[in-house]
Amino acid sequence: MRIGIDLGGTKIEIIALDDGGGELLRHRIATPQGDYTATVQAIAALVGQTESRLQQKGSIGIGIPGAPSMFGGLIKNANSTCLIGKPLQSDLQQALSREIRLANDANCFALSEAIDGAGRGADVVFGVILGTGVGGGIVVHGRVLTGCNAIAGEWGHNPLPGLSDQHQPQCYCGRSGCIETYLSGPGMSRDHFQHNQIYFAPPDIVASAEANDTACEATLRRYESRLARALAGIINVLDPDVIVLGGGLSNVSRLYGNVPGLWEKHVFSDRVMTRLVRNCHGDSSGVRGAAWLWGKAT
Repeated sequence: MRIGIDLGGTKIEIIALDDGGGELLRHRIATPQGDYTATVQAIAALVGQTESRLQQKGSIGIGIPGAPSMFGGLIKNANSTCLIGKPLQSDLQQALSREIRLANDANCFALSEAIDGAGRGADVVFGVILGTGVGGGIVVHGRVLTGCNAIAGEWGHNPLPGLSDQHQPQCYCGRSGCIETYLSGPGMSRDHFQHNQIYFAPPDIVASAEANDTACEATLRRYESRLARALAGIINVLDPDVIVLGGGLSNVSRLYGNVPGLWEKHVFSDRVMTRLVRNCHGDSSGVRGAAWLWGKAT
């Protein structure tokens, strides 16, 4: 049995999978807000309850909104700030009395979709999160590529290619003009406001564009152009077989037809074979990928 846990800012989700990927149990609880000790205790309690209910022990993988530093293992780059600087892996291993595996939540998403999702069977999968933030994960031959700095796939904090803005938006990371500031949900809303002086949430922009609102259509076209340029940079460096979109903006159906038509002129190839696809597992991909951190039975 493989247990996966998705530690988010508002919820902690646990899943138990059998060797074939079948779901045995799934449960969610609220994340203790701003309380590191209570978070560790909540995860340990969830595992105990799950194993007691299923009458068996399992391997444990955990996806987090950040990553353990390669220097000492303390958590870095976490938007759940109570985790930053904490020895989360060692504390959980002590609480659970066994080894666990810990990975960035975008890596878990990519792994899930590579193992038994939209990227199944592909050699190289790039998983993209387009939501409140922008993240990414890389899976090569069924294994997550972490990198020597534990930042492989963090494309959201590269500068957006082809920037022409005089006043580039500031990013929480301390830089300006990051891909995340343009391609996140808040980034789409900011762009629409900048051009129209009215705030629309992304679902409203999409719905209004479908109803022939010219301003919202223009916002989506700018978004698609930027996404195409950003993903072309990934293709030129990584050359993945498949790019899988996740997060709330992955539900914008027109991206899958429009963006590949726009990225071709930015890719250094006579033909682009990379496929852009929607995820299979939705918001379950992260927790499933955490379970697959221990590999899939063959």
